[in-house]
Amino acid sequence: MTIADDAKPRSGGQPDPTEKPPADAPVIRAIAMPADTNPAGDIFGGWLMAQMDLAAGSVAARRARGRCATVTVEGMTFHSPVFVGDEVSLYARLMSEGRTSMRIKIEAWRRYREEEAVNKVTEAVFVFVAIGKDRRPTPLPPADDSNRIK
Repeated sequence: MTIADDAKPRSGGQPDPTEKPPADAPVIRAIAMPADTNPAGDIFGGWLMAQMDLAAGSVAARRARGRCATVTVEGMTFHSPVFVGDEVSLYARLMSEGRTSMRIKIEAWRRYREEEAVNKVTEAVFVFVAIGKDRRPTPLPPADDSNRIK
């Protein structure tokens, strides 16, 4: 059996040994599946962005103790591809908050299922606003032990 010359490297390139994922546990871990591919056979960037939005939304909802909506995503650059079968880990950090809004940094890291090495795929800052029952922006509640995000 031979491997085609144009076959993609499964490792997605060599990870940078100086770059390590955040020490906290990921908010979400997902396995990239065949249904998530683009026409070229790589994982569709929109799938990855949706996973990042879910992770940021989870952090926002915990902090706001309620419904939140994505307002904007600040710059996103894809550093390396994600392949079918890769484990994608999404790390989140609450960067700042305003009266109704929160800026949440998300980092996406991938690991080939048969290796331990990881590499950063992309990162972005998601801005969310807390939404009240009237579907209008509402002030964030005071931070306490039940909704303080580290």
